[in-house]
Amino acid sequence: MAGERTKILLDEDRIPKRWYNIQADLPSPLDPPLNPATGEPIKPHDLEPIFPKALIAQEVSQERWIKIPEEVREVYMLWRPTPMCRAIRLEKFLKTPAKIYYKWEGVSPPGSHKPNTAVAQAYYNREEEISRLTTETGAGQWGSALAFGTMLFGLKCTIYMVKISYEQKPYRRVLMEAWGAECIPSPSTKTKFGKKILQDDPNCPGSLGIAISEAIEDAATHEDTKYSLGSVLNHVLLHQTVIGLEAKEQFKSIGEYPDVIFGCVGGGSNFSGACFPFLMDKLSGRKPDLRVVACEPKVCPTLTKGPYTYDFGDAAEQTPLLKMYTLGHTFVPPPIHAGGLRYHGDAPLLCKLVNEGIIEAVAYDQTEVFKAALTFARTEGFLVAPETAHALKALIDEALKCKEKGEEKVLFFNNSGHGLLDLGAYDSYLQGKLQDYEYPEELVKKSLEGIPKIGR
Repeated sequence: MAGERTKILLDEDRIPKRWYNIQADLPSPLDPPLNPATGEPIKPHDLEPIFPKALIAQEVSQERWIKIPEEVREVYMLWRPTPMCRAIRLEKFLKTPAKIYYKWEGVSPPGSHKPNTAVAQAYYNREEEISRLTTETGAGQWGSALAFGTMLFGLKCTIYMVKISYEQKPYRRVLMEAWGAECIPSPSTKTKFGKKILQDDPNCPGSLGIAISEAIEDAATHEDTKYSLGSVLNHVLLHQTVIGLEAKEQFKSIGEYPDVIFGCVGGGSNFSGACFPFLMDKLSGRKPDLRVVACEPKVCPTLTKGPYTYDFGDAAEQTPLLKMYTLGHTFVPPPIHAGGLRYHGDAPLLCKLVNEGIIEAVAYDQTEVFKAALTFARTEGFLVAPETAHALKALIDEALKCKEKGEEKVLFFNNSGHGLLDLGAYDSYLQGKLQDYEYPEELVKKSLEGIPKIGR
């Protein structure tokens, strides 16, 4: 393998100038979000109390390409284009004939893919003279990214961080505070909904659904404030397509194209951002055999075990109803270390493509995921985030299948972030303290009882 290129780079002028909107190429329209009181589709102006008008327009747009503001592209230049790397040492270790490539999003200042949308959202809110943003965060990748984005555009930022992750990942909080944001463990006493949760369960570890509810309540009760979401919504996935658009250029420069794409899924933003520009080719018939695999944890198996139906995006039932795979909006998963994947639902666009068989889904236990992460660290050197390691596990399994069958496939995964602020989790794994959790069937069954009957 001597002489093979291990890093494929693009010049700054190759940063995409437009985001790709997959809504323009869907086989059928996306099911609209519904008003839970009436069962009727939400109108764009209904979202104005919590989102700026520009992002609402992107949310409902059917245009294939949406221009990236120059001010946003200038910030992207701090870390984009990100490198695409070939994992030659991993290939050699696995003795696979497959070629393994990954897009390395850990080079951004917050260390993940999240600022691709955080910067854009901060920009659009600044343009509409909003002075503060609220949000939720699981593992802290999104919270730190929004703190970074709001710092650059002069906005204040309040972040509700899932309590178990707040306790497990203190350095993410430090990073948010270093960029000037306020970080609050959720559930908290800062909101009416947080107080209610704590009254019912003082030891509640929190969930993304609860944190979302607190952030929305905060935004809705302050005129100078809007809410910002790091995944799930259409405009968030749109902003993340810079990943896949760059990757397509990088593959083109070496005369390759992936046979299988892998990504970890919590809400679906990094995965969708990496694969949607490639799915454009599958949907058009140019690459009909392309496989795309979404990877999630077994203790929060939204895509693999949840029903496909309308549900709330938050625990307090403040959001519109979204058509998605869901475990029930009141579901609180066990406190695994892949905190960014502990969401009860997934992005409607992603869920639609899974439901139509265009995207596959798999789920893994956390110990096998950490094992895969260490295999990567001990071959390629980078310690990745526990969330990202789910995609690694699936990719390694596929590479070993290629070894058994003698198939020279091109495998690609989105390496969505580094694990340098997740060392506590790796320490637990290395000391043999990390445990797999049984799928909480009864808890899910109970939470599914609360799913609205609208649109089932």
